[in-house]
Amino acid sequence: VCLDLHAPLIGRESTGNPAPLATPSNLAYVMYTSGSTGKPKGAMIVHSGLTNYLAWAIEAYGVKAGGSVPVHSSISFDLTVTSLYPALLVGGQVELLPEDSGAQNLLAALRRQGGRTLVKITPAHLDLLRQQLRPEEAAGLTHCFVIGGENLLAESLRFWREHAPSTRLINEYGPTETVVGCCVYEVKPGDPHHGPVAIGSPIANTQLHVMDGELYIGGAGVARGYLNRPELTIERFVPDAFSGVPGARLYKTGDLARTRVDGSFEYLGRADNQVKVRGYRIELGEIEQVLAGHPCVGAAAVLAREDTPGNKQLVAYVAASRPGNVVALYEFLKERLPEYMVPAQIVFLDALPLTQNGKVDRNALPAPSGEDVAAGREFAAPCTPTERALAEIWRELLAIERIGIHEDVFDLGAHSLLAMMAVVQIRHAFALDVPLRNLFEYPTVAQLAELIDSLSWAAGKPSVQAGARREEITL
Repeated sequence: VCLDLHAPLIGRESTGNPAPLATPSNLAYVMYTSGSTGKPKGAMIVHSGLTNYLAWAIEAYGVKAGGSVPVHSSISFDLTVTSLYPALLVGGQVELLPEDSGAQNLLAALRRQGGRTLVKITPAHLDLLRQQLRPEEAAGLTHCFVIGGENLLAESLRFWREHAPSTRLINEYGPTETVVGCCVYEVKPGDPHHGPVAIGSPIANTQLHVMDGELYIGGAGVARGYLNRPELTIERFVPDAFSGVPGARLYKTGDLARTRVDGSFEYLGRADNQVKVRGYRIELGEIEQVLAGHPCVGAAAVLAREDTPGNKQLVAYVAASRPGNVVALYEFLKERLPEYMVPAQIVFLDALPLTQNGKVDRNALPAPSGEDVAAGREFAAPCTPTERALAEIWRELLAIERIGIHEDVFDLGAHSLLAMMAVVQIRHAFALDVPLRNLFEYPTVAQLAELIDSLSWAAGKPSVQAGARREEITL
């Protein structure tokens, strides 16, 4: 459209608002989640379901005109819906932040401007903030933390309950198929400081049912189904015999749950091979299918393990059909899977253990060892005191036997949470504050050692602090 050339034509158009064409039953968006068959599935969310959630969230979370909400997650992640739309609908402000895995941009935004209306966040990112904030900085950052994406433990909230007692802490549960959140629980002062946090009670116009231990969701937020997946839609969206409304359906979540004495719901885990790792919903079968496509893989299984408390990671178990190279297998996976779905470790077995009925015995799969990580990689030993100190820090955090100075620590299983732990230990060992982003920019021991030596020289400090004891650090 050329505004100058077409001005007379444009001038004849109506100055009123266009007539609305969308109805409550039209699609608002389609958002994809990991699929158990190896094919992602698109949940079709309609306007009526989305507006039901937004109208409820504005009132429940106290979203008002003039308030500010940071958006730090991808728009392809339904967690963003809570941050983006409520503030805009009431005349508030939204600050769009560049995405980063270490929550550095969110941290900087909260330090720059406190008193945010709300911050929607995963438990993993909440823990990253805790590790980087001084206790006196915690209060006043936001009126409300809305925490979702994975199971929430009371231990993750201790810092905030102690140092930001006026900040509301709300556990929000809900699959993508039921519009972001369908059940919430606000933590109370007298609640326990350990164990799982309840997922609470359903939001407006929503019903939850536990049948044979599995949670079913009904009401306004239930999606239309999966885009172009009629068989899967029939399997997961079943008739709602409780509502009395013709055509009403329940979403069969695959989540195990129970009701507490007070009537609130408690999440107990999954009934299938779906897991949550750092907020991402992952179907293990999808990774297994990609692994099976490699010519050297005869059989494969994937687990989400938490052998070190607070460090949940994906581990792949492979029975090779012929000799293969672990580095080449990692490259194969990186070309076909998003970063968060690439296993942190690959364990090669002669054969996968089986149950009596011939299925993979997942309980018999061994914990990975350092040798599994080091297999197939060229090893260059650390030489300088700085390299040796850094190698020891990463060796302990990654729980591996050895680490070469030219190996990328993120290829060995490191992620943003472990990187933050490394920052704390580097501060203690070298008396230097190294920004978290530097660990992503210098991901090998050799690169990071060179940076630390240059920073130490510039500050007039010895590279390694004598007698540093990393084990005294409490994370």
